[in-house]
Amino acid sequence: MFRSVFYRVLLAVPTMLGVAIICFLLVQIAPGDPLVSVMPPDASEALRRSLMQAYGFDKPLPVQFVHWLWRALHGDLGMSVATGRPVFSEVMTAVTYSLRLAVLATLVGFLLGSLFGFVAGYYRNSLVDRLASVLSVFGVSVPHYWLGMLLVIIFSVKLSVLPATGGGPIGEVGWAWNWEHMQFMLLPAITLSVIPTGIIARTVRSQVADLLSQEFITGLRARGLSEASIFGHVVKNAAPTALAVMGLQVGYLMGGSILVETVFSWPGTGMLLNTAIFQRDLPLLQGTIWVLALFFVLLNLLVDMLQSALDPRIKRS
Repeated sequence: MFRSVFYRVLLAVPTMLGVAIICFLLVQIAPGDPLVSVMPPDASEALRRSLMQAYGFDKPLPVQFVHWLWRALHGDLGMSVATGRPVFSEVMTAVTYSLRLAVLATLVGFLLGSLFGFVAGYYRNSLVDRLASVLSVFGVSVPHYWLGMLLVIIFSVKLSVLPATGGGPIGEVGWAWNWEHMQFMLLPAITLSVIPTGIIARTVRSQVADLLSQEFITGLRARGLSEASIFGHVVKNAAPTALAVMGLQVGYLMGGSILVETVFSWPGTGMLLNTAIFQRDLPLLQGTIWVLALFFVLLNLLVDMLQSALDPRIKRS
């Protein structure tokens, strides 16, 4: 087990290095002036040069990358050009908000997707199967920013039962797991859960249909096992695949919810990326992408370990 984990960690190192290089280069070649948010319109050339030197933008790109990577490995992601605050603290605050939202959305999607997938897999080619397939396609295809605005119109404007925007009653300060704060999560979490619901439902449906057609299920029925016991065997065999998809969805939702977080003004990494892009805040943009990539790699490692623990066949291979 330790050897397998060490091997996967070793493979993650070049992955993170490649992500760092691509992230740095893509951000650097983007058009615009990175100091436009901190310089007055009538700034002198001397002020511009001093700011370029202060942020290290006057050095060659390879030197900038080496300095940034060395500081990042020590937990220093630099200072935000727009706010002047440490990038690491801003990113970690946003990560906590996005993580709450992604975990809640993925749990809802996992429960609903697994339910739809198991029912559709057990009743293949039936009306229930077709209905589950339609819901899965809807979840994957619907524009989620449009769905978010629709939920705001219904539940916030028309019914006035849930808040439309924000991260809490007093903004980003003092989060607590109570109804006053959690009601701000419901609409964005429901909007985001549509994605994993559709993907997990289709995956589980395919897995269950394949398992039910295999010979060992016929053998279990021939031995007189009840359908409840057979269902337990199907769940055990389908769980590793469903778990892998669930873990990947958490990673995708952490970095892929820019539009949804912007619609609901949720102070997560998506909102932070959106702000950094429009302000061309290079340190904040690089730091956010780097932390999200690191989180995604670590999440994949955790999912691999859980899969090995649940499925002995993976462990033997």
